[in-house]
Amino acid sequence: MTNYIEETRDYLRDKGFENPEVGIILGTGLGQLLEELEVIKEISYNHIPYFPTATVEFHKGKLIYGKLEGKNVIVMQGRFHLYEGYTLQDVTYPVRIMHSLGIKTLLVSNASGAVNLDFNKGEMMLIDDHINLQGGSPLAFKGVEQMGTRFTDMSAPYDTTINNKIEAIAKEHKIKLHKGVYASVLGPQLETRAEYKYLKIIGADAVGMSTVPEVIVANHLDLPVVALSVLTDECDPNNLKPINIEEIISMAAKAEPDMITIFKEVIKSL
Repeated sequence: MTNYIEETRDYLRDKGFENPEVGIILGTGLGQLLEELEVIKEISYNHIPYFPTATVEFHKGKLIYGKLEGKNVIVMQGRFHLYEGYTLQDVTYPVRIMHSLGIKTLLVSNASGAVNLDFNKGEMMLIDDHINLQGGSPLAFKGVEQMGTRFTDMSAPYDTTINNKIEAIAKEHKIKLHKGVYASVLGPQLETRAEYKYLKIIGADAVGMSTVPEVIVANHLDLPVVALSVLTDECDPNNLKPINIEEIISMAAKAEPDMITIFKEVIKSL
């Protein structure tokens, strides 16, 4: 993998991806941030050596380099998921690439369902901790110790200093921001009533199908990472309605301006 990373990194450097400071992963339905970005270069994933290709119809599949709040940033417009048939190493490969290019901070966003019924769709949750229910680890491969500590500490996977900044920014801008535990499941099917009850029992406040692999690898690389969940539906097992993907995308778009405010203010402070 080391040789692949070097080849991908060199390709992107040759294309102008120089000295990035911040990496951003945009989740489902979360693309408005690009309107705030001074785009310098963009490359489709399928043109980048060894990169996976986004297969979900609402994930665009571009790596974008530009300036935001005076900082050089790399934005993933579309991420990868286990449910697309990729391995955990595929899903997290872009994090290793952004780190190799030089980013010092990783900001992650996702769309998720609210398991905590005190949370409402259209609101946001700052991830304070997570539960990995994806059935594997992106660090479980031969030779991982050559790329970082095999037994990566996960006692505080989300950077406390930046999380504190995010909470202060939300308060200053009067943005309703919950804080809680995110459970990451395999998908792509949505959860049953019994599964939502189980998630609540084990301490999850929100559930989704991404983010945790990327966060594990960021910790493996000693890369400070934070993550925001846009809550797009309410997972009440006693009042469960059939899933509506269009509504999920609509809810993500509704909450996204607040997410953009937070990300911009965080980047400005770094």
